[in-house]
Amino acid sequence: MSNTPSHLDLVFAYHNQTKHHFERYANGPQHIEWENQPSGFRYYEGTQQIELPLVADNISTQFKDLYTEPKQSYILDFKALSGFLELAFGLSAWKQFGDSRWSLRCNPSSGNLHPTESYVVTNDLGELNAGVYHYVSENHILEQRGIFANSADLKAILSETQFLVGLSSIPWREAWKYGERAFRYCQHDVGHAIATVRYAAACFGWKAVILPQYSDAELSQLLGLNQTGDFHENEIEIPEILILVQADSQQPTSNYNKSFSEITQSIQWYGKANLLDPQHHYEWPAIDKAIEITEKPTTKENHWAAPQLPDLPTITDFNAADLIRQRRSAQHFDGHSILSLDHFYRMLDCTLPRENSHFWDVFPFQPRLHLVFFVHRVDGLASGLYVLARHDSGLELLKQQLQHPKFEWKKTDSCPEHLPLYQLVTANAQNAAMRLSCHQNIASHSAFSLGMLAEFEDTLQTGTWQYKRLFWEAGMIGQVLYLEAEASGMRGTGIGCFFDDAVHEVLGIQNHSLQSLYHFTVGVPMEDSRLQTIPPYAHLDQQRQQSVELD
Repeated sequence: MSNTPSHLDLVFAYHNQTKHHFERYANGPQHIEWENQPSGFRYYEGTQQIELPLVADNISTQFKDLYTEPKQSYILDFKALSGFLELAFGLSAWKQFGDSRWSLRCNPSSGNLHPTESYVVTNDLGELNAGVYHYVSENHILEQRGIFANSADLKAILSETQFLVGLSSIPWREAWKYGERAFRYCQHDVGHAIATVRYAAACFGWKAVILPQYSDAELSQLLGLNQTGDFHENEIEIPEILILVQADSQQPTSNYNKSFSEITQSIQWYGKANLLDPQHHYEWPAIDKAIEITEKPTTKENHWAAPQLPDLPTITDFNAADLIRQRRSAQHFDGHSILSLDHFYRMLDCTLPRENSHFWDVFPFQPRLHLVFFVHRVDGLASGLYVLARHDSGLELLKQQLQHPKFEWKKTDSCPEHLPLYQLVTANAQNAAMRLSCHQNIASHSAFSLGMLAEFEDTLQTGTWQYKRLFWEAGMIGQVLYLEAEASGMRGTGIGCFFDDAVHEVLGIQNHSLQSLYHFTVGVPMEDSRLQTIPPYAHLDQQRQQSVELD
């Protein structure tokens, strides 16, 4: 009998190896040389660059309408695609302090390092020929990475109302700062990016859905990531996910099942990836192993049928594009502001997939994550520890695995019936939240913070590639909370640094059935008046700064 560890054993080993503990942190670089930070923007040198118009200022869609049947659908054309990319992956602002300046984007990232790269596969569309394009947020351009020898080949698998978005990760961008744990953060960022794709699509009245059947090898072939000679050895991109975006809201997306094997053979590739970091003082074999053992094969998956739930509570009107671009990660909270109970319950409600949702339909899988709340300052809700089950059978699992003898499991009286929010302990939870989140005050000075518990072992038994999907779901929940926090007059922050097993100990978790994957916190931010905010594309020439009206 072979003693070779299975991929499942190796995923458990990676996950355990990259946990933070009170007495030690996961392996990372001993010194961080900020002046040698990897470039935040990937370019393909030697490609044709297509300038995109700025459109977002002229999108009238309201934020509250992003979760409902669209009131209007924009025609898919060059300008609309440009606006979609601007809201999904574009810059939202620049910040400046003294001589230092850094960009912010609509899709957030751990440490603002942005390992996620985005690609578009489209038919002929205005200035674009049928091909594979790489998006560069810095100057809002598309790079013509791959061209199909015969555009009719692509038309056979994509209608004129559809295009594909491919996401990849550059692990080195995160590993440079975070070491072995960086693979986790790359996957968080992919989840946030999936969510920004769905929100951006909803701004145009479009649908979007993950295409889960394709293998990583197929994605690499379609996006040109298998062209290894085009990348520096230590700065490879790994394939993550393919998303179908569709402008025709009446056409179903669930039956899309096209093969790319033949058409990818005819793609002519152009360009070489720029060098992001000439130093590379550290290498992390654990990440290389994680990439290997989570590689996804071709699969056949059925879409999960989300339950019927009441419509989301109404919210004050905000322009969707404005709200998406004002999202920031708070650095400090004021420590005293109170969140209204209605806003708190709406935030929870928005994390629940539902049959009539036009957000969670992008992620057609049964939820595997549940939420544990450290409530500090929510009007009408006692401070303490709470838990929210995000699907029916999840509550039974939580009751089985959260084995602390003092847990009360009391249904919250004021909570809407369909929200399974249970109070575990009434107590001041600020110190516990702060200590568990790597001693960060943002977890205790907020209105609330939370941990995301994944159905870990059972999910991975179905395929170790599901490890990444669990983090994607966590990132999507985080993006929902980011935007809902902004809509409530507050601000959110994702927390990737927490003491994994200490969280489990507080909750009474004694095995791998549940694992905490991501923390998040919401409160009123303290603004740093020393920072200057600069419009996202003020560095472009005057003509390109003008926002273009949609037809």
